Amino acid sequence: MVDDLRVDRKGKILAVKDLPTLPKVLDEVSRLVEDPDSSTEQIARVISYDQVLSAKVLKMVNSPIYGFPGRIGSIQHALVLLGFNVIKGVIISTSVFDIMTQNMVGLWEHSVGCALACTEAAKAAGLKDPEEYSVIGLLHDLGKVVASVQLPEIKGEIEGLIKEKDMTYIEAEKEALGFDHQMINAWLANHWRLPPKIKEGMACHHKPARAEHYPVVSCVVHLADFLVRLFEYGSGGDDNVSYLDPQALELLKLELSDLDRIVDNMSDKFIEVSDLSFA
Repeated sequence: MVDDLRVDRKGKILAVKDLPTLPKVLDEVSRLVEDPDSSTEQIARVISYDQVLSAKVLKMVNSPIYGFPGRIGSIQHALVLLGFNVIKGVIISTSVFDIMTQNMVGLWEHSVGCALACTEAAKAAGLKDPEEYSVIGLLHDLGKVVASVQLPEIKGEIEGLIKEKDMTYIEAEKEALGFDHQMINAWLANHWRLPPKIKEGMACHHKPARAEHYPVVSCVVHLADFLVRLFEYGSGGDDNVSYLDPQALELLKLELSDLDRIVDNMSDKFIEVSDLSFA
């Protein structure tokens, strides 16, 4: 019976067609696409601040239609491959409504914060192409958005468990759903044929030791999620600071003293994001 319920819920989640996006982001991207003087870099920068548009772009570029299944993890690379006309179609097809801002207060800020923290953590760890880690941070809680859209009745149950039993969001998900947003992330990544590196970072950010192929990526997202919660930028759905696995720091060859520098750099980035007025 439990397995049947899980299969039913998985089917509903993977049936997702239209996800909520941010109207101001959508307007800005649309304006840039219409402007012949806009650069790919400008459009990629704006899209990268929205987890839903990022997911749609990556989903499309990694589909068999374009011949790059599971290989493209950069928004700017995706834009170069797809072209402005295709991106315009992606934007037009995106339904705009207020689910995230009304029912998931603070999640967008938390996701953007994690994206920025991923870049800074990757830089501090001396990793190549640190900006590539940001898209994984941006999408790390996408499973929460999809569950809220596809299974709206479950969201209230999760929030009730968090309040009544002082659970973390992920603990409440497991009790209410039988699985958590990491599992949803893995399903979505498979369904959309996202690159393995992105999939594993999305699916193992709470338990980076479970990452089989890209543990460093999962550790970066794990650390970033911890720092953003510690910084109290946005909300991941509960008021708890997530557990920081010491092995993540060890694998990234970072010391606790390095975290102060990362947080300082994050502060500057958060100010830049706030100036965009997308929240």
